[in-house]
Amino acid sequence: MSHRNFAREILFGVAVGDALGVPVEFKGRMELQDNPVTAMIGYGSHHQPPGTWSDDSSLTFCLAESLCKGYDLNDLGRRFINWRELNYWTPYGNVFDIGFATSDAISDLIRGVNPVHAGRSDERSNGNGSLMRILPLLLHIKDMPIEKRYQYTKEVSSVTHAHIRSVIACFIYLEYARQIIEGKEKFEAFEITKNLVNDFLQSQAVCRQEEIDKFHRILMNPVSNYEIKPIYEYDENEISSSGYVLSSLEASFWCLLNSNSYSETVLKAVNLGSDTDTTGAIAGGLAGLLYGFEQIPESWVIELARRQDIEDLAMRLHKKYNGIS
Repeated sequence: MSHRNFAREILFGVAVGDALGVPVEFKGRMELQDNPVTAMIGYGSHHQPPGTWSDDSSLTFCLAESLCKGYDLNDLGRRFINWRELNYWTPYGNVFDIGFATSDAISDLIRGVNPVHAGRSDERSNGNGSLMRILPLLLHIKDMPIEKRYQYTKEVSSVTHAHIRSVIACFIYLEYARQIIEGKEKFEAFEITKNLVNDFLQSQAVCRQEEIDKFHRILMNPVSNYEIKPIYEYDENEISSSGYVLSSLEASFWCLLNSNSYSETVLKAVNLGSDTDTTGAIAGGLAGLLYGFEQIPESWVIELARRQDIEDLAMRLHKKYNGIS
């Protein structure tokens, strides 16, 4: 697997899924069933040209750029500030989409709050704002013991989203992605991830059982009081595509495990409606790793805003974590 550029698969996987969803963000599922997204279109919800990505990709690129220098939460926090205040890593020089929790955390960062304490920890602050940007961290933690993988995941999530539910969602997502880059088939990766995360959460007493139970569609914890059925066996009408972090995680797994290509995965994600760009980005990141960069339709990649800048960032990140000078 060493010849693969996982950084490119992550960054383009996220950005293409994001850009497909931007024009139809907030549209309902029934409307999209009647007029589904099948290609890279433009304008629509945010009046942006085709290939425009949103805050999902911007903050993913901020993390990737920071990791090129090494793991430094203060540096990451400064990049988040520069994004909101100075339009750093925006597609066309303006921020047109930002979540409340992320914006509040950035305001605290500006005031000098330590990055690990900037994110809100109340239950209401469980939007998908850390999950949507976390995937580049995989390259930094993939060879670490699981305890360290969890700790780094918690820290990076907590810059904007510190509640344990957001942290666990990010942890599950990265643990699954780690199985994918190790060459596991997608259903095998799901089973291994489920068992690994269950064992870790139980053995480390990370949180109360009722919090673990929130993830029953993915973790299928045997001590849970919920129905034991894997996420991919649910009907589409049982899958939410809202901005709630648990819904986004479930939707991304549902799309990936019920599709057979990158394009099928991200189009399925976008056409769920509601938070279309973020569902597309989260599912797209996993699909990019599962199917590889070459399976992302070239016409979609070509249309991406700042495509060469993304390519340059991917190469620098790849070199950083592959010992290439």
